[in-house]
Amino acid sequence: MSIKDEYSVRPIDSDQYKEWILKKHYAKRMPGVICNAYGLFSEENTLLGCITFGLSANKNIALSIQEKFTLYELNRLVVNSIIPKNTLSYFVSTALKQLPSPLAIVSYADVGAGHHGYIYQATNWIYTGETIPSTIYINKNTGKEYHNRTYSDLPKSIQAQLTRTEGSSKHRYFYFVGNKREVKEMKRLLPYPILPYPKGDNQRYDASYEPVIQEVLF
Repeated sequence: MSIKDEYSVRPIDSDQYKEWILKKHYAKRMPGVICNAYGLFSEENTLLGCITFGLSANKNIALSIQEKFTLYELNRLVVNSIIPKNTLSYFVSTALKQLPSPLAIVSYADVGAGHHGYIYQATNWIYTGETIPSTIYINKNTGKEYHNRTYSDLPKSIQAQLTRTEGSSKHRYFYFVGNKREVKEMKRLLPYPILPYPKGDNQRYDASYEPVIQEVLF
């Protein structure tokens, strides 16, 4: 039996992906904007994973592409660890095919978390190197993180609770959705060099949490 016979990929809403992101994903927080979200389902309609896409948090990235095309960010990807080999690649590639077109997508693999972006390599994304480490602010009372881009917009009362620290760099990947002409044009507008994929041992994080929302009935 093929992967397509055993699994399907369908759009999902916030009631289905919210718990996965907040409790099972290593970041433990929601991304800024989610425009499209998809779930990986078993034959029994059990939700086995979530992938979300939204407007990029970095408004200055790939401006040459954004002048002609929409830029999304793959901002969350989380699945159960029990899924068979190659199922994750099937999930990501199938979700990409369901996105609006034309579309440029950027995603990151956190160097500080020991990630290299092997799922992006397996699904033929373009690697463009590491980002410059950014400054982040951590709330000493709640542990919540704020990016340098949002710090100045926070109330003074919140700023007073934050501790400044150096963030880690990230591996940056791009993927283009569209016809041959559109993909060629987006690739031409890419403002970064195309580099060989990074290699190394991935660091695993605890993803044993089992979301309550498991079965979806139709």
